[in-house]
Amino acid sequence: MQDVLEVRDINKTFKAKAGNVTAVDKVSLRARRGEVTVIVGPSGSGKTTLLYIIGSLESPDSGEINVFGEDVARSETDLISYRRQRIGFVFQFFNLIPALTGLENVMLPMDLCSVPASAQNDRAVQLLERMGIDGRLQKARVNKMSGGEKQRVAIARALANDPDIILADEPTGNLDSATGKLVVDILVELAREDGKCVIIVTHDESILAVADWAYHMQDGRLKGIETGS
Repeated sequence: MQDVLEVRDINKTFKAKAGNVTAVDKVSLRARRGEVTVIVGPSGSGKTTLLYIIGSLESPDSGEINVFGEDVARSETDLISYRRQRIGFVFQFFNLIPALTGLENVMLPMDLCSVPASAQNDRAVQLLERMGIDGRLQKARVNKMSGGEKQRVAIARALANDPDIILADEPTGNLDSATGKLVVDILVELAREDGKCVIIVTHDESILAVADWAYHMQDGRLKGIETGS
């Protein structure tokens, strides 16, 4: 499989009253097309900060982020282009706009991703149908949806720009076990069938069962672990 992402010696420190806190400590990893990378660790271990750095929502203090061999942190313009064209983000708390419908939420980022206006509705419908969100639900406001439905809309939105990389932050954290399994299955399908590079950070070690590559994060440090995959 082709390397999509290479992170080299990433460091991130935050200031606190008690002194500086190192959230990410000299972390390096690679992630590939068509594979699932899972990072497990407790709250406060630095895994979400690392994911945000990979997705350019946080800036590292030092280190490199290479996508298809190109350093995406060279300039702010490169970062914006990288975020819009390469990354699809799935957040723990969905980050949808409650007053909009599922369809409207999925269409919203398409203007930033250069999807022609004439194609936006059809693409959003197609993505939602793939997630099992039918025509009636597509037109329902997000604040009327269940947690599982919101997360599936969020995954459809993450695919709006047809990204190379899907970053999922605790994607099952607010779901019951059955719905959580459905969401994980969707993410695995995106890797196996669509060739996406999928990175999941979670405290739920059962998700390790689907990992091609697995890591444990503690106190900002990343360590590879063996899986049964």
